Amino acid sequence: MRISMKGVYAVRAMVDLAVQSQNYPVTLANIAVRQDISQHYLEQLFMKLRRAKLVRSVRGPGGGYLLSKRPEEISVWDILVAVDENLIPADCGEAAYDEVNSCHRVSNCAVRGLFLELSANIRAFLGKVSLASLCDENNRLGRDNVVRRGVVFQI
Repeated sequence: MRISMKGVYAVRAMVDLAVQSQNYPVTLANIAVRQDISQHYLEQLFMKLRRAKLVRSVRGPGGGYLLSKRPEEISVWDILVAVDENLIPADCGEAAYDEVNSCHRVSNCAVRGLFLELSANIRAFLGKVSLASLCDENNRLGRDNVVRRGVVFQI
């Protein structure tokens, strides 16, 4: 199992948003510059994050994005699932099967339980890691190492 750059970018952008938005919206242009991520790509990610109700958009001058919940209430699991990150280590780790995609060995497979337990442990671990804890780590490392403060002005 490997978390793709899509998942990594989503988590980085959410940390940036949490650190930067002190009751005022943050633009994707600013996040893009600070995190060195394409603004177009961020727009796609934030559309998914908004659908998952992790962020909300503010329109108009001074608009941008805000967290929809407190950072303590958002887990890394929530972020990764919101951007369609597949965190199942093997197809047989799925708890639910449909008739089309089910493995013909599911009823008598000795390793299925292993992958089910691994999936549960991954979910539990990532569910315990809050956005707030990543912001704390960002502060511990020094903001310049992870999220650079600053605003980009576009004319």
